[in-house]
Amino acid sequence: MTPISLEAMAASIPDGASLALPPDNSLPPVALAKALIRRGARGLRLIGVPISGFATDILIGAGCVAEVETSAVTLGEAGFAPRFTAALREGRITIRDATCPAMHTMLQAAEKGVPFMPLRGLIGSDLLAHRPDWKVIESPFAEPALPGGEKIVLLPALHPDVAAFHAVMADSHGNVWVGRRRECATIAHASRRVLVTVERVVEGNFLEDERLCPGAISAAYIEAVAVAERGAQPAALLDEYGFDSAAVMEYARAAKTEGGFAEWCAAHVFAGRAAAAA
Repeated sequence: MTPISLEAMAASIPDGASLALPPDNSLPPVALAKALIRRGARGLRLIGVPISGFATDILIGAGCVAEVETSAVTLGEAGFAPRFTAALREGRITIRDATCPAMHTMLQAAEKGVPFMPLRGLIGSDLLAHRPDWKVIESPFAEPALPGGEKIVLLPALHPDVAAFHAVMADSHGNVWVGRRRECATIAHASRRVLVTVERVVEGNFLEDERLCPGAISAAYIEAVAVAERGAQPAALLDEYGFDSAAVMEYARAAKTEGGFAEWCAAHVFAGRAAAAA
């Protein structure tokens, strides 16, 4: 597989697409999110698996997002995601609230090719009042001794239009190594298209390597790969580099206001483009 450019990858994600993103502790494609901002993407429907973080917040701040489906949007120790919070208060985005198990369950249904999967733990939650697509039924396998039967929730399969994440490396055959972050494989299997940014492309075939194969996603699921060095920063990337807490705290302070966010974007999203044009 021949890598494409980061900008070409961003251009291939149409406005209005549903886009699944992993959280800050699991291979977030921050470089691709910045490229989407530079492209001027609009109307994206983000799916946070199972929560959303830095990449989601900067996309919201740049006006790229119409809807978010996730169980939380947070910057971790840096506190609330400021642009998400502002957009929510102002009614500029739609929120489809969920739980972490629910997000995984809906993707697992899509991965397995079934229309829905059951999940315990939601009965009694006020989430059910806001998710008409989640159906409560009587379990057909309830114990006869249970008075009143047993209710269970059915969640529909979730098929994102696009999944995107940042991995350490791809091989020359297009396989991608995600290491211990196997949840990214579930996202890939459930999605209609999969786009991956990587630190580097190496020769060989991960699927023929006993050590690398368990942490690899087959090229059969990967549409395109783009090289983006340090493309997950300020998040950590497995054992490659650590979490940049100072950078996240700097962002959290700046993005409290729309003007501060614009200044942050000018310095961290558009600065490279301006230098290249000069």
